[in-house]
Formats: sequence, structure tokens, C-alpha cells
Amino acid sequence: MSKQRVCYKCLLRDMGDTDQLRSMEMARARLHAQDMAEDVIYEERLAVCKDCGSLLDGTCLKCGCYVELRAAMKRAQCPDVPRRW
Repeated sequence: MSKQRVCYKCLLRDMGDTDQLRSMEMARARLHAQDMAEDVIYEERLAVCKDCGSLLDGTCLKCGCYVELRAAMKRAQCPDVPRRW
């Protein structure tokens, strides 16, 4: 059995096809359109997360969420510094 590499600064989408990616994508697909952030805002949020020291394997170490799911929600905030995004 091979050991999965720990990926600092990686989003789930950067790590290839994984169970975690599929799980996050299914949850994101269940969001109502009116509750989703615009694509530009979503990508800006993810850029902030990729520069954060609390990102590990696509997960926020501050709250435990998948950052790609939190960033997709219109009313969500950064759990570390809400004004960050």
C-alpha cells in the first residue's frame, strides 16, 4: 500500500481524482445557485487560501472545511480572518 503524500498549499483539484475531491464536488453541486459565489470571487478566495499557512491537503486547518467548498458559498468568510475574504 502506497502512502499518500501530504500536500501543503494544495487544493483538492490540484491533487487529482480523489475521494475527497468527489465528495467536495458533490456537496458543491448541491448548493443553490443563489447561494454560490461568482466564479471570479471563488477563484480570488482560492488564491488567498493557497497563500495561507493553514492550508493542508485542500483543508483549512482553522476550521477543518474543504476550502473549495467554503469559498464557493456566497456568504462564507475566511475562518481565520473574516475580512481576508
